[in-house]
Amino acid sequence: MNTKDCIEKRSSTRSFTEEKLSKEQIDAIIDAGLFAPTGQNKKEIFFTVVDGQNEILSEIEEEKHRMRGEGAQAHNFYYEAPTVIFLSAEEDFKWSKVDAGIAVENMALIAEDLGIGSLIIGSIYDALHGEKRDYFMEKLQIPQGKDFQIAIALGFKATTKAPHDFNKDEQVKYL
Repeated sequence: MNTKDCIEKRSSTRSFTEEKLSKEQIDAIIDAGLFAPTGQNKKEIFFTVVDGQNEILSEIEEEKHRMRGEGAQAHNFYYEAPTVIFLSAEEDFKWSKVDAGIAVENMALIAEDLGIGSLIIGSIYDALHGEKRDYFMEKLQIPQGKDFQIAIALGFKATTKAPHDFNKDEQVKYL
């Protein structure tokens, strides 16, 4: 699929099948993230690939709910996807959040091109930066000096939805 079609077709997946991705599929998605440009060419993004059944995901889910004062939800933060990839980056580098955002979008687009659904996840940011930060960094094997930035859930789509619409007249100004 060409890039324009891929961008126009991609939408957040919130219903995944149980089928696991192959190592080759995960590697292709990781490579797309690694190909992303980074500020000052630092290449500071670190990727942690987690199986959707790993207990650490339940612990993060519980901490997210605790911090928000929420009870159990219909779905967990990654919508039961079989794979979740956490992106972390240098905690004191000015462009880490931007670099992680660029990398995760590359990953979402290649996933779409491969017929794989994706959900970009920021909702756990506070849980991974709160009281249990050090515990989660250790469990996710995030290297010292790096902080969680964003995550992406990946799997085969059980359902699809239309991509977001927009109003170009209201959202764009040409000078």
